[in-house]
Amino acid sequence: MIAYLPLHQINDLHDVEIREAISRVLDSGWYLKGEATRRFEEAYAEYIGTRHCIGCGNGLDALTLILRGYIELGVMQEGDEVIVPANTYIASILAITECGFNPVLVEPSLDTLQIDDTLIEQAITPRTRAIMIVHLYGRCAYTSRIGDICQKHHLKLIEDNAQAHGCTFEGRKTGSLGDAAGHSFYPGKNLGALGDAGAVTTNDDELAAVVRALGNYGSHQKYVHDYKGRNSRIDELQAAMLLAKLPHLDAANQRRKEIASLYINKVENPQIRIPQSDRDCVWHIFPIFCEQRDQLQQYLAKNGVETQIHYPIPPHKQRCYKEWSHLSLPITEQIHAQELSIPCHQAMTPAEVTVIVNLLNSLHP
Repeated sequence: MIAYLPLHQINDLHDVEIREAISRVLDSGWYLKGEATRRFEEAYAEYIGTRHCIGCGNGLDALTLILRGYIELGVMQEGDEVIVPANTYIASILAITECGFNPVLVEPSLDTLQIDDTLIEQAITPRTRAIMIVHLYGRCAYTSRIGDICQKHHLKLIEDNAQAHGCTFEGRKTGSLGDAAGHSFYPGKNLGALGDAGAVTTNDDELAAVVRALGNYGSHQKYVHDYKGRNSRIDELQAAMLLAKLPHLDAANQRRKEIASLYINKVENPQIRIPQSDRDCVWHIFPIFCEQRDQLQQYLAKNGVETQIHYPIPPHKQRCYKEWSHLSLPITEQIHAQELSIPCHQAMTPAEVTVIVNLLNSLHP
């Protein structure tokens, strides 16, 4: 069986460094808000290209803390609107509704799979305060048009960078393109921890201070609580793990790009739509699209290839957002009905890639 994402093999690539990092934390006797967290936050901020990195519990918390921070700073208030792609993972939208904002769903482009920047401006109303772009699959969602729209309408630009560690736009890392960004270090991410972990990056000094306090029970100073905060902090073990893996991220992404390039250039089956080539994409997910998606998944499984679906049900069709069930978002619905994720990671062998290419090309109606 060719596994979709064998995390033990990926972590084994850096086994010695990871074990040494964990041992240092265990030996230190300090497991929260310690030296490993400080060093990782500094290193990741430098890598992304921002002044601040604030570790937190997970990617959903990162986005929620950003939005809560804007409430505390008086930039936004409950009832405001946030434009967001309709085809995102539900966490992007959960953060918006948790803070009392109204998500405005905008269709993606079928070519780029990212929010269609030609549709954004018509979705803006007097209550719009921000655009949240999602670098889905590891592909950059930012465009110069989006930047111009934010400037023209005085909107905050928030990046959901959960799937795009190391992705770039004109030489700048995603996570540094907007006013603030949320990052997830879930184990399966390109930069993955051994459990849940996340971070916020920003160049906004005021926002950074508020976000750090909000994730620490609303406190800048022990037992003094300025905000109704929460407990959302990265722990020392996760920070140490990420710090050990960060120097290898670009090389791992380069290997993903090489595998993606083979898929793009060698899969020739007209039944399967392959993503457009993108030299800056870091391919957290390599999605293919097929009208007979479920049959394709079964065919690959029968032949020893594990796949995943990202994601079978779009947000507006989820029970938790049943008030949106009447919405017609045909491009989003097509993507969610046809998407299949095939293996694409740095631990793959050339032989495994060849097997998958040959299976995809040999599929018949």
